Amino acid sequence: MPLNFEWHNGFAQLGNAFVTPLHPTPLPAPYWVGHSRAVAQQLGLPDDWHTAADALAMAVGNHVPQGAAPLASVYSGHQFGVWAGQLGDGRALMLGEVMTPETGLELQLKGAGRTPYSRGGDGRAVLRSSIREFLCSEAMHGLGIPTTRALCISGSDAPILREELETAAVVTRVAPSFIRFGHFEHFANNGLHVELKKLADYVIERYYPSCAQGLPEGHEAAAHLQGNPYAALLQSVSERTARLLAQWQAVGFCHGVMNTDNMSILGLTIDYGPFQFLDGFDPDHICNHSDHQGRYAYNRQPNIAYWNLFCLGQALLPLIGEQELALAALESYKAVFPQALMSRFGAKLGLSEVTDNDRTLIDDTLKLLAREKVDFPIFWRRLSHLVLTREPDAVRDLFIEREAFEHWLLSYSERLSQEDRGLAADLMLKTNPKFVLRNHVGELVIRAAKQKDFAPLQEVLALLENPYQEHAGFEYLASFPPAWASTIEISCSS
Repeated sequence: MPLNFEWHNGFAQLGNAFVTPLHPTPLPAPYWVGHSRAVAQQLGLPDDWHTAADALAMAVGNHVPQGAAPLASVYSGHQFGVWAGQLGDGRALMLGEVMTPETGLELQLKGAGRTPYSRGGDGRAVLRSSIREFLCSEAMHGLGIPTTRALCISGSDAPILREELETAAVVTRVAPSFIRFGHFEHFANNGLHVELKKLADYVIERYYPSCAQGLPEGHEAAAHLQGNPYAALLQSVSERTARLLAQWQAVGFCHGVMNTDNMSILGLTIDYGPFQFLDGFDPDHICNHSDHQGRYAYNRQPNIAYWNLFCLGQALLPLIGEQELALAALESYKAVFPQALMSRFGAKLGLSEVTDNDRTLIDDTLKLLAREKVDFPIFWRRLSHLVLTREPDAVRDLFIEREAFEHWLLSYSERLSQEDRGLAADLMLKTNPKFVLRNHVGELVIRAAKQKDFAPLQEVLALLENPYQEHAGFEYLASFPPAWASTIEISCSS
């Protein structure tokens, strides 16, 4: 049988303080919505795995494979900057960890029913939000951005009440680990320091082995951390998070709900809810209509990530021991993020090497785009072609203030003259995607899926898996958003 995985349940072995074993709640009359061949291959599954008799039942939570041990984990966290206390997997169940030749990968069912951490919720996910998470998980991977993945999405006509009556769905999510900042906050804030240490030691042993010697990931020496493994862990997570945020900002991705319980200890993009890729470039854009104060606006994301890391540092402080060591570990974020961001935007401009002198050009480019809210992905893709063709009309046509554009173009051309234009264009076409999961593209897929037409989902998935390719014939999915796209409201409800 293709689903006869070799299961390992490392996280479950931490004990009952961390997890609650329970089975998924079955859904009636399930059906396939979509699946990712790439993730199936990563798990060692054949292309036709989904045709196995028990595949759909497993994906929707109606069948637990032999060797799997379903569980929900407990964590706490800050939500919109306010301590929310105990949270946990309110509608997600981890089946277990599948051992592949490369690594262990946890399989989790999102929308599999109520758990002890549902806090009055129904434990379900709806088709609408499940499609968005499925597609965006694979879109981010296609963009080269660290992320949880999605093996498949399954549906049921079981009614689910949100703002309106919708239907149920389950996403089978995949990641090396779903451990969050909030897991550490939970044990620290409850004074459970033995469990806190057990969790930190597990994370270090499994995912950050160099930290056991007090060496942050990628560093040969770290005298400022005094050989402290937990400070080294904090610095490693800070640096991964810094690089992740630089990638988000460079591609125009807004997460929408960067609570500490939605931050991965592995520096992955996790929990796709009210996300959005920018259309027009507005640094103050708020994609989450539940975010009334704009806490998670696009331009605030980097500082929020640091704030969340500070909360993680507070949670780890009982293990680190000295506040100065924790602060020293957190300082790495302030060094890594701006460098990573400069490097990312430099590549978008075709610069093989970015120097401090390029900072002004990058800032001027973003100010130019913000002034007229120029379409973010289309500008960068057209600019990539301009470098190769030397024809500026397609980019110039994006601007009303032609004089400001011409002034910028002169400065950019002078800097570009120091580069090999062919190499610059190649770099840009591999850095500036043609296809991103815009809200209206996701909405088109959702509308079709509600009519049981799942072909558009697989079609869009194929584009998002290879977003830097041209994909002739699908230009309409990379063009300007229609007028109705501005009326789409994405909230925390899913």
